Amino acid sequence: MVSNVPGFDDDSDAVLEAFRDQEKMHDHGYITAMSHFYRGEVGRIMVWRQRLDTTTTWAITSTCTIFTVAFSFKEVPHLIFFFNLAIVLIMLWIEARRYRFYDAFRARARMLEAHFLVPVILRQESKLEGNWRKLVAEDLLIPAFKVSMFESIGRRLKRNYAFIAIIILSAWITKIFIHPPPNVPKIDTIKTFYEALSIGGFSSWFVAAVMLGTFISVISFTLYITKNSTGEITEIGKSSRSNWMG
Repeated sequence: MVSNVPGFDDDSDAVLEAFRDQEKMHDHGYITAMSHFYRGEVGRIMVWRQRLDTTTTWAITSTCTIFTVAFSFKEVPHLIFFFNLAIVLIMLWIEARRYRFYDAFRARARMLEAHFLVPVILRQESKLEGNWRKLVAEDLLIPAFKVSMFESIGRRLKRNYAFIAIIILSAWITKIFIHPPPNVPKIDTIKTFYEALSIGGFSSWFVAAVMLGTFISVISFTLYITKNSTGEITEIGKSSRSNWMG
């Protein structure tokens, strides 16, 4: 009965003893329930994975559309790439939020894979014990994110959006050289390029600050996350996965 199970507090030893007394790891009902639980978590992961792909597709589609318009018509000012960056940053924010949900459910599935499926595969039931069941149960009662919004944004930048942002900045500069504004008929020096950045009510220094700020922020963010975040999957040679190669 639920009333006989100790509360989920820091006394993990008491909780584990209660579980050991009430559960038998060879119980087919328990294994069946855990199998369905795992399938359900994998289903949730796939749903959120598709939502991540959707926002990435939106970002790429909007970027390709703006590129087509910008380079097809000389009259279109290069300021259009400013809005392109804004759209992509909004998509990045939405995708980072979705990634946090994806990562939360992925953590549950990984917990089951590592502590339930692996011992079953290895036929070592003793390794089924541990506080992993307590952690999963607590997460079911009070779901919590496993990564911060900061790290989530960094991971999505590293995977996709850093490349999109750099391509946009490159296209922005190319547009200025191909279609310079009327006040700068030819761009052949850094000074003329700087003057060409000015558009409408936006001065050259503002446009330059946006371009440089975006580039520096994207690169710094990506490098920081690369060095300080393990990510979802380790690289070849950093785990026993290297045994699969060769």
